[in-house]
Amino acid sequence: MPLGIAAEYRPRNAEHGVLYRVIDEHLETFLDAAAHHADGSRLPAFVEQEFRDFLACGVLERGFARLRCGECAFERLVPFSCKGRGFCPSCGGRRMTECAARLVDDVLPRVPVRQWVLSVPHRLRYLLAWDHSLSRAVLGVYARVLLGFHRQRARRHGLRDGRSGCVTVIQRFGGGLNLNVHFHTLVLEGVFVEGADGALRFWALPPPTDDEVGILLAAIAARVERLLRRRDFASGEGDVSGPDPIAEESPALAGISGAAIQGRIALGHRAGRRVWRVGSDPEAAWVVSGGPRHAHIAGFDLHANVAVPAADRARLEQLCRYLLRPAVAQDRLRLLDDGRVVLTLKTAWTDGTQHLVFEPLELLERLAAITPRPRINLVLYHGVLAPHARWHARVVALGAPAGDVPVAASSPVSAGDDVTAPVRPRYWAWADLMRRAFEIDVLACPRCGGRLRLIAIIEDPRVIEAILSRLTSAAERADRAPPSVLSQQARSCRGL
Repeated sequence: MPLGIAAEYRPRNAEHGVLYRVIDEHLETFLDAAAHHADGSRLPAFVEQEFRDFLACGVLERGFARLRCGECAFERLVPFSCKGRGFCPSCGGRRMTECAARLVDDVLPRVPVRQWVLSVPHRLRYLLAWDHSLSRAVLGVYARVLLGFHRQRARRHGLRDGRSGCVTVIQRFGGGLNLNVHFHTLVLEGVFVEGADGALRFWALPPPTDDEVGILLAAIAARVERLLRRRDFASGEGDVSGPDPIAEESPALAGISGAAIQGRIALGHRAGRRVWRVGSDPEAAWVVSGGPRHAHIAGFDLHANVAVPAADRARLEQLCRYLLRPAVAQDRLRLLDDGRVVLTLKTAWTDGTQHLVFEPLELLERLAAITPRPRINLVLYHGVLAPHARWHARVVALGAPAGDVPVAASSPVSAGDDVTAPVRPRYWAWADLMRRAFEIDVLACPRCGGRLRLIAIIEDPRVIEAILSRLTSAAERADRAPPSVLSQQARSCRGL
């Protein structure tokens, strides 16, 4: 089947989306309510900036790239994105697609892979949401237990010095937009062993048993508790107590985060109450779903029943996208006539809940809580997949087609190197990501089939206003027409 027809592509209309409308209308009220709730202490600057940047994402009035077909002069305006890391569905979707492609093409070797998911007690989630160093320490404990488990099983099969590797995505949200810091880890289902001839070979291992998953979780819980005691956090029955770094730095965010973890409301007249649920008994007890390779101990939960065979790279990329998905999907949000927002759950909860209903300020609470601190890495590598691991280059190249091995930008080129071999770029272009994710060629002209080329980056407010004023009337901008209609008027301002 050929690529999707370019005419089917429609740039998103950011200003008409449910999320944009709710944030645009209620942001100032929410910021004031949060400060009032915390006796004048405002939310951290990075949280407020995330909201304000989102309101500029995909808005033509804030700047755009200008594309033109050289054959028929069709034009398309592509607005700038906010590149937010918190809750922007568009930027999160791009980051998801790009990172998943990089993992599949450049990092994960062609060997069997298993997903392990670790959840932690509520109080620990609260601490991990703010303290990234503690989050990485807990992840380090978890990764060492998993990799050690593979080494031990390899020794039982007579393989000495076998080494495995893993990549972990730290997710900060649950399906109901609750603050839930947990770890999705892709572990190579086997070990690498270096032979006497220096060649590196991969030995697949059998799947873990239900009992082994339970033993691993018990070891993880015990080691995490020892870690917390070393860091002056008292522990007992899977919970922790001690200093509260969030409250010390931002009382406003501390209250919102604590409520978001428990599924309750922090601000407004419904403070302390649960989010409205549709399709269930609101007071129904939460039930842990049982199943194979699934264990739950004192608030810690470990699941390891999803695996991908070595040859199924398409399924692996789908799994990577699931790990890296954004917190909010626009098509799951619906605005009611009374201003409340309905979130449709991807899968119904065990108590029958299918939808959650938020007041506008309640929704903004959840978005604020799941926004990560700036300059922290949420994708981390361990074992042979770690960037500085001795076998890293040979591991990621295992099974890759000839000429398809990624080359680092800093790698020196010698006289014997094949400089004609294809080298994948460090970053994916927007058009390439759209083609890979949706099979849509966004650079194909919908009018004549030619190619759209970048002709300008427009950032000057005066030029932006001049172009947009010639494209459409104020009423048409409020209900923007498809690009094919805009392009007919765009030709009149090609000289700008």
